[in-house]
Amino acid sequence: NSEVNTRRVQNVEQCFGSSGQPLVSFGRVLVGEGVLIKMCRKGPKQRQFFLFNDILVYGNILIAKKRYNKQHIIPLEEVCLEDLADDTQLRNGWLIRTPSKSFAVYAATPTEKHEWMMHMDRSVQDLLVKNKKCRPPSLAAVWVPDSEAARCMSCGRTQFSLLQRRHHCRACGNVVCRACSSHSLKISSLKKGPVRVCDQCFVKLSSVEYNEVKESDNRLMSSQREGREERDRERSDSSADSDEELANDDY
Repeated sequence: NSEVNTRRVQNVEQCFGSSGQPLVSFGRVLVGEGVLIKMCRKGPKQRQFFLFNDILVYGNILIAKKRYNKQHIIPLEEVCLEDLADDTQLRNGWLIRTPSKSFAVYAATPTEKHEWMMHMDRSVQDLLVKNKKCRPPSLAAVWVPDSEAARCMSCGRTQFSLLQRRHHCRACGNVVCRACSSHSLKISSLKKGPVRVCDQCFVKLSSVEYNEVKESDNRLMSSQREGREERDRERSDSSADSDEELANDDY
């Protein structure tokens, strides 16, 4: 029932109040909602998630089922899902990955995880088919939580403290020290300027970028060379035709 659905979407919009973006849109359907544990930089946090047929919305819980803030909206056509194996502490998880942001979420039970992943994947597939689009070619790295790195994951020597701050490499997601992440680089999937990357990723990505530029230059030079050769052949053919015409005049 479209009227019932519209009221449900309006209710979600009202729960975010003036701090959130408008959610009511023609054709938008609320598929499901619930609380998931989102792995944030500072550790696991409860977040309220709303799955629509075209977007995924989540936010902080102020009053359960009544008030939320810090609204985040993710277009579903950018989403890729990856299953996560259970470990001793975290179970029923999967990755939500997009070109600009990637993170892990965890459900309360295996059944809840299955339902979420099934409905999310189906909504993504339906949207891609409807809009005649493909999945994004590159995805953002999943950040390692601060709590999982007592030392720099690059050099292994620096121990983090109030003076030695943690930094995240935007390319691989590892937690590194300042000395091991002194470079910045533009990452095409992130819609912003140069971002902090670790030294290893800087070397690797700079090499890839250099090779791509070199390959592009080689293609340009090859195209220019072929153009010159084509013009030389045309001039040669034109000269031969002129000589033949002169010979015929003499005859």
